[in-house]
Amino acid sequence: MLITIHQPQYLPWLGYLDKIDKADVFVILDNVQFKKNEWQNRNRIKTAQGCQWITVPVLYRFPEKIDEVRINNKANWGRKHLQALITNYSKSIYFDNYKIFFEDIFSRSWDRLVDINVAIIKFLISALDLKTKLVIASDLKLREEPTERLIDICKTLNGNKYLAGKDGNKYMDLELFEKEGIEVIFQDFKHPVYNQLFGDFEPYMSAVDLLFNCGDNSLEILRGN
Repeated sequence: MLITIHQPQYLPWLGYLDKIDKADVFVILDNVQFKKNEWQNRNRIKTAQGCQWITVPVLYRFPEKIDEVRINNKANWGRKHLQALITNYSKSIYFDNYKIFFEDIFSRSWDRLVDINVAIIKFLISALDLKTKLVIASDLKLREEPTERLIDICKTLNGNKYLAGKDGNKYMDLELFEKEGIEVIFQDFKHPVYNQLFGDFEPYMSAVDLLFNCGDNSLEILRGN
């Protein structure tokens, strides 16, 4: 059983979905400290003027965990995010296939950041027809030390293999995994090139960029076929 684990990202990129696709179980690590100005409340889309950040405004107080972070709904961010997608992707071939989901998601009132992130992650898993099981870390009983937490997740879910990010060895104690009989595999993601709007190909965009431009072919492209 191959387990992979990651914090919930907003409109995540393709490397995030590659980890999900390669695993039997994907655990959303929602009960660790929130990192402001990283990927948990923002991501990038492609525009005619280059990359554009779209950010969910949050009411964050250190050291809140991700599942404690509230959204600042005084800012009309949902309408702005939907309009950004319409402005920059309405001419893409498959945009209309997914437009209804985003109209709905951005019309709803969200309190916690984690809830909209999980909703979007579930949508992307469904849209790409991924078969990976989804588990929320806060539903499990885990230790707080980072490596011990990962090991607890793997053992609780009967995982004997753990898929880590390519830089995972910088923060994990690999000897502890070995002692527990859990094999650690490091992700080696090669970003695919596909047809985009607005000139030369730009990697590392939100996964919606692939979805809007390639539709039903997105999973095959993600897998490098």
